[in-house]
Amino acid sequence: MRAYRSLCGAAAVFTLAAHLAAQNAPPNPQAADDHFVIDTGARLYVGQCSACHGTNGDLINGVDLRAGKFLTVRSDDDLTRLLATGRPAAGMPSFAVLHTDEARAIIAYIRSNFDATTEGVKIGDARRGEAIFEGKGACASCHRVNGRGAYAATDLTEIGTVRTPASLQRALVDPAQAILPANRQVRVVTRDGRTIRGRRLNEDSFTIQVIDEQSRLVSLVKSDLRTFEFIPTSSMPSYAATLTADERADLVAYLLSLKGR
Repeated sequence: MRAYRSLCGAAAVFTLAAHLAAQNAPPNPQAADDHFVIDTGARLYVGQCSACHGTNGDLINGVDLRAGKFLTVRSDDDLTRLLATGRPAAGMPSFAVLHTDEARAIIAYIRSNFDATTEGVKIGDARRGEAIFEGKGACASCHRVNGRGAYAATDLTEIGTVRTPASLQRALVDPAQAILPANRQVRVVTRDGRTIRGRRLNEDSFTIQVIDEQSRLVSLVKSDLRTFEFIPTSSMPSYAATLTADERADLVAYLLSLKGR
């Protein structure tokens, strides 16, 4: 019986490893593989972690796994090391007995916000992500962080407190599908023929304020407008092709670290 269980365990790890290999194979990971890995992580979490962390990951004071709130963890590599070494002083044992792929599955489940129906999100290194934000990604040409950057798009100073890893990943890959209603772009034509495109900042019954494409604040009286419409597409570019998967993971890590001054 013991040998039979060992064979079953080996078969499960082999199957998981095969799916993880498929997940990392070009050109793109398949959603089914993501879901398999996350579902496996969910079952492992229930068996290994839920007794202390709880079903929702929020039983430890100062830690909320579902919300991505940790005491010392910033990246997936940090989580991997934590599972391997534990935190004996805090009462967390080592899980070095876990196979590498089992640990990765648990991390995938945590990073999915405990939702086995979503796709896996890898969290990289926030310091590398900051360099990408300011360099290759050119994000500061539209966004502001802690008073630095442009006004054309939303201020990201506190984005890590309001967006999940999955939603940030979607925003980088398919921004049109991930845009929030409050952040939609607008197109306004005044009665004298001026056309203004930009981001709606504020609106009441009589006026509307728009940050235009030159990052200027424009205040308009609605009665002076000929047309006012929301633009269905996003002005943000997709980074599916311009950034690698690892670069997107680093950028997601940086955005998650932005929790205000």
